[in-house]
Amino acid sequence: MIKLFVGLGNPGKKYQRNRHNAGFLLLDELAKDKGAVFSQQSRFFGDLAEFSSSAGKVYLLKPSTFMNRSGQSVSAVMKYYKIKPEEVLVVHDELDFEVGILRLKSTGGHGGHNGLRDIIASLGVKDIKRLRVGIGRPGTGKVVADHVLSDFSKADVQQIKEIFYGVMLCMPLLVAGEYDEAVQKIHSA
Repeated sequence: MIKLFVGLGNPGKKYQRNRHNAGFLLLDELAKDKGAVFSQQSRFFGDLAEFSSSAGKVYLLKPSTFMNRSGQSVSAVMKYYKIKPEEVLVVHDELDFEVGILRLKSTGGHGGHNGLRDIIASLGVKDIKRLRVGIGRPGTGKVVADHVLSDFSKADVQQIKEIFYGVMLCMPLLVAGEYDEAVQKIHSA
């Protein structure tokens, strides 16, 4: 069962459409779909929204600590609501997939992603479930940091919002703990 969805990104208007904010973009769409409203929660170092499901309360978190300190926010919410690591799904950008590709993963390290690295270190776990949102790699000779901090094109944003629709359809499966079935549906889309 997933009780906490964490979208990774950087706070502020400057970063709003950045590739690195793919996690924030998905959570914004999810909140809109569920009629949930984010509010800034200083005790959680981020913006939090919640909605009710047949399995209970589900929380959506957008850390405001900047990407590299995301663990501070995630661990604060988990401690307060007594959420276990296996009940968390982190949504983040993924260089290894082209725009339009989503993949669920339940095991593995941080893969060089600093937001995941900080969450894993803060929680003291080796594995955490994640939904990887493809942002593509920069062209030859381009700097990765410049790529992830650059804005999605309007066409990319539209494509990403369309694939997020598939995630919305899988939400009941994820929340109910039917992770394998959700993986099949998302990966076949």
